[in-house]
Amino acid sequence: MPDAADAPRIPRYQQVKRELIAAIEAGRFSPDVPFVTQRSICEDFGVSHATAVRALSDLVAEGHVVRRRGQGTFVAPRASDRPAAGDGSIACIVQHHGPHVGNLLAGVESACAELGYRLYLSHCENDPDREEQALRAALDHGASGIVAYPGHSASLASVYLEAGRRGIPLVLVDRYLPEIEADAVVADNYGAGLTLTEELIAGGHRVIATLWDEIDATSVRDRLAGHLEALRRHDIPARADLTVLTSYHELTPEQRRTRLLDLLRAPQPPSVLLCANGYVLAGAAQDLVDLGFDIPGDVDLAGMDDAGPFDVLPLTVAAVSLPSREMGEQAMRLLHRRIRAGRPSAPERIVLPVTVNARRFSRAHLRVVATKE
Repeated sequence: MPDAADAPRIPRYQQVKRELIAAIEAGRFSPDVPFVTQRSICEDFGVSHATAVRALSDLVAEGHVVRRRGQGTFVAPRASDRPAAGDGSIACIVQHHGPHVGNLLAGVESACAELGYRLYLSHCENDPDREEQALRAALDHGASGIVAYPGHSASLASVYLEAGRRGIPLVLVDRYLPEIEADAVVADNYGAGLTLTEELIAGGHRVIATLWDEIDATSVRDRLAGHLEALRRHDIPARADLTVLTSYHELTPEQRRTRLLDLLRAPQPPSVLLCANGYVLAGAAQDLVDLGFDIPGDVDLAGMDDAGPFDVLPLTVAAVSLPSREMGEQAMRLLHRRIRAGRPSAPERIVLPVTVNARRFSRAHLRVVATKE
């Protein structure tokens, strides 16, 4: 028989991997808590960076751990943590299309795939009737849970409440509904209105007009509250004509241009138009060009979020970027926890930070010049 010393030597990365697998199987790591880092492996096992990278890469490849973009590495949910057979459908009900919704859905889908759920998607196009139909279908077919980017129709509150009465977990994303108690994952909309307005004030803007899309959504009202607080902090009067919460986006082209002319021909015209989202901003930019105004030059544009038909930042003096994908991922993980708990608990609201991007920190921006006849 060969001597023990002649036995094949196990590579160090495999030794490390085996010990980490044993620790995972012993339940020493929770799927909701970041796994050990490459640095900690180097320090704990006395190995090189290359060995730690190889051990972690093998653990990922073999499905013991998963990498979540922007968050780190986590233990993969065990079979007992996954939904049981026949109890794994998630109804995802959303409004609108565009990059923001697309990224939000990518986050929901990624988490669903990782956690072992089947995803059923309903696009409602801001139609309350379609939203109600999608909700009732999810309830009638016994979905394991519901992720909803809701509209602002108060008439649907009773349908959302029905999910709670039937014991079907519900998580709202992007906005919450004041009429019901439910889990929600949202961006810091109050902070978006506050921080963006303070950025504009720091850039010399003292007269700021707001242009809105939806007016009943909690995300919009929170942004307006943040904007008004920033004005108050800097002793700037909140003029009614500049902060009125009416929809610009739903006006006819002629009505929109009239609204802009009323603002820009006032005795104290705004130097910047603070737009609710990228769709409003795109419409305002086109209307300004049609009226013969230059951007920037005659007036600046700013965006309270980057949801729109294109990248709005090059057109703006400042704009907010939403954590769209992270909102979707967090909503699905919160829903998963509710499903596994199997019993009602106090609703939780997760508020994720936003990023304000300013032209003064950008390498380039667009200048839109109206054609002079």
